[in-house]
Amino acid sequence: MWVPRSVGGRLPDDAFFAALPRLQVVQLLTAGAERFVGRLPEGVLLCNARGAHTPSTAEWVLAATLAAQRGLPSFVREQDARRWSAATHRSLVGARVLVVGAGDIGRAVGRMLAGFDVQLTYVARTAREGVEAIDDLPALLPHADVVVLLVPVTPQTTGLVDAGFLAAMPDGALLVNAARGVVVDTDALVAELSTGRLRAALDVTDPEPLPAEHPLWSAPGLLLTPHVGGAVPATNERAAEAVTAQVRRVLAGEPLQNVVGDY
Repeated sequence: MWVPRSVGGRLPDDAFFAALPRLQVVQLLTAGAERFVGRLPEGVLLCNARGAHTPSTAEWVLAATLAAQRGLPSFVREQDARRWSAATHRSLVGARVLVVGAGDIGRAVGRMLAGFDVQLTYVARTAREGVEAIDDLPALLPHADVVVLLVPVTPQTTGLVDAGFLAAMPDGALLVNAARGVVVDTDALVAELSTGRLRAALDVTDPEPLPAEHPLWSAPGLLLTPHVGGAVPATNERAAEAVTAQVRRVLAGEPLQNVVGDY
């Protein structure tokens, strides 16, 4: 079994895998596996750490949404400038929240939002009880105060949030991205934010890390964090537990958990 240290850095080349002829499993420490899908030698299983990042990422979504809705970034800037400037901002209570992605993290976000009496709608690739289909987004977006992105990276979700998607969101709506940066067309988002019509809270960007000269840094109405949704000690503990349990399964010849398909 090989456990990559992180999702960053260069992927190993053929020579790396050739030096590991007995490799059977690549166990990731993250839920996102898009960088490795289809790039491993034949017969090598790819497993992710589904669940390890769920509580902390859901917590980031809640924190970022609350901060953006209540205008906390602007109050921090006022504090830095020593200005006492009262202002009225939006509320999360009773908001219409559209969660695009109905997996573990999406469900955890829903549980955390329950206390705010939101009108919650889930969207996934296919419709099922309590979940709308992603093809229905054009009809759903105009009625969402907050849109939360929690989808895996696939050919279908890459660039999902384009100019048309953003144009369908109502004035003043908030886009929250805790998925991957490539889910959003960055140029389209910068253009929309520049008008002041929409707001955004991003933990991921495209490109990432975001270059210092990138216009997204200065876009109005943006709360930006450097991909830290899972950056709490408990995440590492859960990931370590997942790897340990997976090693035991390999040694015992038992079926592995969280095997990643081709999405």
